Amino acid sequence: MTQFFQFEADFVESLRCIPMQVRYKLDTCGVKLKLAQWNQFTQDDRRLLVELPSNTETEVQAYREFLHHLIQERSGTEATDLAIDPAPNWLEPTTVPEIVQEKAQQSQVMITVEQWAKLTPLQRFALIKLSRSSHENANFLPALKEFHLIAE
Repeated sequence: MTQFFQFEADFVESLRCIPMQVRYKLDTCGVKLKLAQWNQFTQDDRRLLVELPSNTETEVQAYREFLHHLIQERSGTEATDLAIDPAPNWLEPTTVPEIVQEKAQQSQVMITVEQWAKLTPLQRFALIKLSRSSHENANFLPALKEFHLIAE
């Protein structure tokens, strides 16, 4: 799953920020990765974290172990584990999460269940992450446009 979004274009070349596809893998494998730790990784480390698969249970476990090793190796700190949601919202195509609806409504946008269902799990994940108050939300509207949920 090597897919970058257009709204990430300003940092994809340098990978100075953690791209959504890596954040998706982090949530899938249950490891918290701080930006300070990411910044201690080499460019090759970052590319590898983008490219390594995490689709099967075996791949997810291997990704988790690799990440634990990499964080220890590069930062000298232990990785922080997170609980893994057994039924994350981004895998549920029939219900638009309230947090996403609220954020969309702030932009006078309504996301229908039909639109939500047509999105990929990674796109739904991105909208959920971009909806959180703890996240810098400047990319929410560009994501809505990129995902064809509103006109450009």
